[in-house]
Amino acid sequence: QVQLVESGGGLVQAGGSLRLSCAASGRTDSHLTEAWFRQAPGKERESVAGISWSGTRFNYADSVKGRFTISRDSAKNTVYLQMNSLKPEDTAVYFCAAAASRDPWNVPMEGDKYDYWGQGTEVTVSS
Repeated sequence: QVQLVESGGGLVQAGGSLRLSCAASGRTDSHLTEAWFRQAPGKERESVAGISWSGTRFNYADSVKGRFTISRDSAKNTVYLQMNSLKPEDTAVYFCAAAASRDPWNVPMEGDKYDYWGQGTEVTVSS
């Protein structure tokens, strides 16, 4: 079992930056593919970014490419999402997710591929 806890959300003005953190605990001895998703009220959940368990492959939604960066600090069992040039349309609850994987390079961006989910952290971007 893996537990995930997000943090770092908040209110920021358009053009500003935030860094989200996702701390993993429990069965973190296994290789984990991890990703960030977001969901705005009344909207479908959408993928944001993902990182392979090898830490060498990344996947980003087109809407955040060039603005968001996903990274991992393996020593801290923590994945980060650096969000720059934030836009009002980035407003959502952001969730981190993880899945055990035997593929060091695969980074699925479908929510159904992930087994563990955090509770979410809210990001609000004002115009």
